Amino acid sequence: MIKDAVAGIPGAIGSVPDGMAASVLAGVNPIHGLYASFAGPVAGGLTSSTQFMVITTTSAAALAAGSTVASVAPSQRAAAMILLTAIAGAAMVLAGVFKLGRYARFVSYSVMRGFLAGVAVNIILGQLPDLTGSPAHGSLAIDKAWGVLTHPHSMDVHTILIGVFAGVILVSTSRTRFSSFAALVALIIPTLTTVLLHWDEVQRVSSKGPIPAGLPLPGIPHLSMFTPSLFGGALAVAAVVLVQGVGVGEAVPNPDGTATNVNQDFVAEGVGNLASALFKGQPVGGSVGQTALNRTAGARTRWAAIFSGIWMMAILVAFSPAISRVALTTLAAVLIVAAVSSLAPGEILNTWRAGPNSQIALVSTFVATLFLPIPAAVGLGVVISLLLQLNREAMDLRVVQLRLNVDGSFDELPVPDELPSHDVTVLDVYGSLLYAGSRTLQVRLPDLNGFSHGALVLRLRGRAQLGNTFLHVIEDYATRLSAVDGRLFLSGVSSDLNTQLDRSGVLKRAPIEVVISTTRIGKSSREAVDRARAWLESGR
Repeated sequence: MIKDAVAGIPGAIGSVPDGMAASVLAGVNPIHGLYASFAGPVAGGLTSSTQFMVITTTSAAALAAGSTVASVAPSQRAAAMILLTAIAGAAMVLAGVFKLGRYARFVSYSVMRGFLAGVAVNIILGQLPDLTGSPAHGSLAIDKAWGVLTHPHSMDVHTILIGVFAGVILVSTSRTRFSSFAALVALIIPTLTTVLLHWDEVQRVSSKGPIPAGLPLPGIPHLSMFTPSLFGGALAVAAVVLVQGVGVGEAVPNPDGTATNVNQDFVAEGVGNLASALFKGQPVGGSVGQTALNRTAGARTRWAAIFSGIWMMAILVAFSPAISRVALTTLAAVLIVAAVSSLAPGEILNTWRAGPNSQIALVSTFVATLFLPIPAAVGLGVVISLLLQLNREAMDLRVVQLRLNVDGSFDELPVPDELPSHDVTVLDVYGSLLYAGSRTLQVRLPDLNGFSHGALVLRLRGRAQLGNTFLHVIEDYATRLSAVDGRLFLSGVSSDLNTQLDRSGVLKRAPIEVVISTTRIGKSSREAVDRARAWLESGR
């Protein structure tokens, strides 16, 4: 326990700049990020399945939330953010309760890489106003950057110098033994420099709003801030947090060897967000950086993450007044350096090399993240992932002909263009038969032109369930086959699949014969061939 308490100290110190920076991204008072930085780790740490995972503020969640509340009046933005956090937390808990964790893997890696690259570029572009002391114009990060670059006269030299100074400190110390404290040092020393040089024109954190002393009292979010767009944005935040959390959980094994439960992590991230909203914080999620710092600091159990939240409370009680004096440009520098380091050009290049599908997903999601509100970009990413999955099902499906040998074995041959008459043809299918896969199978089944009196055996071994599209495809083919004196046999059918076929009514509507699978591979297909030949010889 003592070692975990000590390991939690660097995490708490690192949460000060991270939490404040997340609030800057979200467009709210930095105090909300600091509140989230103690509520998330404590509540999430107590309930997570991934024991080392630190649930705290993340750049992606902050950007998604900030994009949602950007149109809210500044005086009401904090209240809207808190309600958004509560709704997102409830959605995450429900996702875990209803075991939706398995669906997170359907989000394409190419889509996620494009989204994260877009988030990084958004951070860099969106922080140029604070880094240069220029006024921000527009709601999108690219608009803000364009406004700065096209109005160089609005830049403040002293602000730029302090921001660059903070960036140099951060980069030069990030690979030393003091790396855990690099971001904090990058805030303190440049800020002290502005005081010593009397550069009062450099904006402080207090310009974003007053920093209250001490800890907040718990309170219920204002339901009057609810709007449909806020609800949609909260769901987008939940999606971003959950997908990122899965990645953190996969990368950090539990020390006791127990497997990570994705659904339990969903619940933990939801509980962390509900706690954050209760204490006036903003969205939180599994943080890659804070989790890595937690392990590096010598964490032994989940209590290291919990202690980081407890230490954060102590920091807020002792140093709240000092936080308001931090130079705002130093936070911009911290965010820009972090964003540049997260771009991962090697990963982007590998994704690009994976082929056209990956390239389309990468580029489209990246562009959408730059030019659309983050919730809309997240929705587009989900749609792209689904389309890629459907396309993959269609492209990966392969149909082969199986020729039965005298010894009972089968040889694979190309599928004939037309179904042979007065013979038994056996086909096997590799790949998914759901949705687009079934339509692809429909195209690749042998043509019935010129066919007369024959049988087709379709092997379905290993398939526990089939979709409605497949049922329509085989019903149509069996009906057309019967019209030209043919018969369709299904071999390798499991008992569950046979029940599904029976309940669907397809076996009553179309002449289809089913051969149930056995533990011996190939036995049911040989039996189907024997039955098909007997049917041919009977002349029926």
